[in-house]
Amino acid sequence: MRIKLLNLLDEKQRRQIQELLNFPEHSAGRVMSLNFIAFHSEIKVRDAIEKIRRMAKKGTALSYIYVIDEESRLVGIMNMRDMLLADSGASLESIMRKDLFTVNCMEEIEKITSAFVDRKFFAVPVVDNENRLLGVIRAEHVIGDVQDAATEDIQKMVGVSGDERAFSPLSKSFGTRLPWLHVNLVTAFMAAYVVSLFEDIIAKITVLAVYLPVVAGQGGNAGAQSLAIVMRGLVMREVPPHKVKKLILKETFIGAVNGVVIGIVTALIAWYWQGNPYLGVVIGMGMIVNLTVAGLSGALIPLTMKALHLDPAQCSSIILTTITDVMGFFAFLGFAVLFQNFLV
Repeated sequence: MRIKLLNLLDEKQRRQIQELLNFPEHSAGRVMSLNFIAFHSEIKVRDAIEKIRRMAKKGTALSYIYVIDEESRLVGIMNMRDMLLADSGASLESIMRKDLFTVNCMEEIEKITSAFVDRKFFAVPVVDNENRLLGVIRAEHVIGDVQDAATEDIQKMVGVSGDERAFSPLSKSFGTRLPWLHVNLVTAFMAAYVVSLFEDIIAKITVLAVYLPVVAGQGGNAGAQSLAIVMRGLVMREVPPHKVKKLILKETFIGAVNGVVIGIVTALIAWYWQGNPYLGVVIGMGMIVNLTVAGLSGALIPLTMKALHLDPAQCSSIILTTITDVMGFFAFLGFAVLFQNFLV
């Protein structure tokens, strides 16, 4: 009985073999598991089941049984249910499933993630350019890699190094955080500069200062929502190039609609609170502009960085906050200047 057995290797041996094969850092070949079973196609069902029973006692993963030809090329796949229900004298070739989904050993691991999400696979076989079976990638491994990548992206979005951990050395923490805090300080002064351009109107109508945090907060939150959705789409490879424009338009439209709704609510609150309907009009229009810009920026920033071959997660949140603050203050205070005769 000819059976391909690569499931008895320990972790150290697996790592050594993969290093010898010299797969790229983030390729399927580097992260694949060698713990699988592959039978040759002419093997009888009864012989395969007997071997599987013996191997199950050794802790071998048995989600799928792979079928290979004389050259170790993958030709079929079986699950345990098909095998148990088949005639014991039948060959594996006669009952195997030939509609295979495979990944090339050189393919980037991030591109494989969507296969597990869309197809609900437990494992995916890894093959070389000649379709020879090399190993398998299991869902739990991919999920773990995606979680690690997502964690790094979250840290990078707020200006923290992706490899910093809870108990990293103080020198590392200071060294990675302080530069981005300086960047954030510069962007904060940019927003402050915009406010300074309207010092006269704020001095004349001091109640405007009360609404500045409202404008900034809503714009930042709306932009963060859009940014989170687009970042997830990029990580999960859900944004092909031909759909980039559609995604930008969608997020901008959502921002505009949300701006209208939130703008009306904010206008009514300001009118009731201050007793001036024109103040409600000013804050409402400012909110519409700010949330529309927030939706556009939340989508455009990571997609632009991706197009420029830069890390979309790197400081996206800082750039977004700057844009929403500057545009929000400019729109709100600009409308206040236009309606100042009705606000005093």
